[in-house]
Amino acid sequence: MTSLRPLSWRPDTVTPPWTYPLRRLLAAGLSSTSSALSRLAQHLAVPVVPAVQRAPEVLEFYAESGAPEGALYLDGKLVGYLSGVKRL
Repeated sequence: MTSLRPLSWRPDTVTPPWTYPLRRLLAAGLSSTSSALSRLAQHLAVPVVPAVQRAPEVLEFYAESGAPEGALYLDGKLVGYLSGVKRL
């Protein structure tokens, strides 16, 4: 039978290496460089032009007296004729 001993706990008392201040300095430098490059990119960026919204297309059909028989218009421009069609 084995006897169980309680393990002693003690906090790590390791002193930080000399590279910690250097790492923090490099991190601060990279962060400020990143901010400067971000501002420069926003200054140089081409502005986004909003898309032009077109009005919905209008389809017209004329089969009245005085108008060509079965004329079909799209936005006021003649598209073609529908022969034999009196109404849609």
